[in-house]
Amino acid sequence: MTDSVLYSVLLLASLGIIAAIVLYIVSKKFYVYENPLIGEIEDILPASNCAGCGSPGCKSFAEKLVNSEDISDLFCPVGGNDVMKLVAEKLGKEVTVKDPMVAVVRCQGSCDVRPKTTEFQGPRTCAISAMIYSGETDCEYGCLGDGDCVKVCQFNAMFMDEKTGLPVIITDKCTSCGACVEECPRDIIEMRPKNKKDLKIFVGCLNEDKGGIAKKACAVACIGCSKCEDICPKDAIIMENTLAYIDPVKCTLCRKCVPICPTNSIIETNFPPPKVKKVVEKKEVKKPAVKKEVIVESVNSEMNA
Repeated sequence: MTDSVLYSVLLLASLGIIAAIVLYIVSKKFYVYENPLIGEIEDILPASNCAGCGSPGCKSFAEKLVNSEDISDLFCPVGGNDVMKLVAEKLGKEVTVKDPMVAVVRCQGSCDVRPKTTEFQGPRTCAISAMIYSGETDCEYGCLGDGDCVKVCQFNAMFMDEKTGLPVIITDKCTSCGACVEECPRDIIEMRPKNKKDLKIFVGCLNEDKGGIAKKACAVACIGCSKCEDICPKDAIIMENTLAYIDPVKCTLCRKCVPICPTNSIIETNFPPPKVKKVVEKKEVKKPAVKKEVIVESVNSEMNA
């Protein structure tokens, strides 16, 4: 009994040693050399693994940066220009400086302007709602209101407004990773340039129906009247499929299109309130009353002369 146990232990130990030797030889034979720069670049990146750069994670993006000769088209939206500048200095390559971007919700169909006509009893996700039916309102283009975009945001830059039923983006926290853009089945979230004061003008509607149908479904829908296009001095507004779109590159933020929109479908954010000109009332200057007695005396004196 003792000998059999001893033989079993020796056999297992021998198999373990042989397996270890084989694994060592295989690991040396098939060893893949990794450029140490990849690890150094990965340490520079924000390690958010948001896939906003087009790669599944920061590790793969670091490999792409190191192995690519031209990295001018590669950009980390979370780290921004500061991180890409450090990467360029480390690799000795040139990067393109890009303007910061921020996500905007191109729908303002809140509950008070877009009434519900049906009620969905199934699982509350935008993806399922978009596949099964057109939504709880007559607008087939607007926000479904189930918050899929909020769930995928890793930076707590979004929340659902209980009053309006729409997602709200906190621009100071938005890193322009684009996760919410990819998640939205209605494509109502768009990345737009963010200037220093975060001033933006855009059409908050994606309804491509004709004016009457769109207006019936939502009170603030774009009706394709083209008034904004006609008044724009820089040709920054384009009409496509009876829907206005403002080009953020050409737009000079003059705001001439905002007051002329009959349905208030054009959104302006973070602008100061318009200055109200004060009307100064002119006071009537009362002429001093001339006494009748003085007039009579002057007349008499002239007659006597």
